[in-house]
Amino acid sequence: MHHPALVAVDARVDPAECQSMADVRQGVDALDRALVALLAERQRYMDAAARIKPDRDAVFDQARIDDVVAKVLVAAEAHHLSPEIAEPVWRLIIDRCIAHEFATYDRTRS
Repeated sequence: MHHPALVAVDARVDPAECQSMADVRQGVDALDRALVALLAERQRYMDAAARIKPDRDAVFDQARIDDVVAKVLVAAEAHHLSPEIAEPVWRLIIDRCIAHEFATYDRTRS
């Protein structure tokens, strides 16, 4: 069983303590690197889904999309992330992940 390391976030100044745009940019860049690592792991789950799903019709699942967005909005509220950021960002992530999963499904089944 593979256990990847936890995603590390580089040292940064707390947003409330930032004194300059350099501090702000350093924090944003550090978080972006961590988000890329998390999105790459999420993509690997899409690869697993493409491998596991029995047929191509199972790739797009509207009920699951609605469930994911609802869960994200609950988490966003708990973390004080604006739903105006969370919902469209996750809908785009989901859309691109479904496209990736279709491509992976087709590539591995042909």
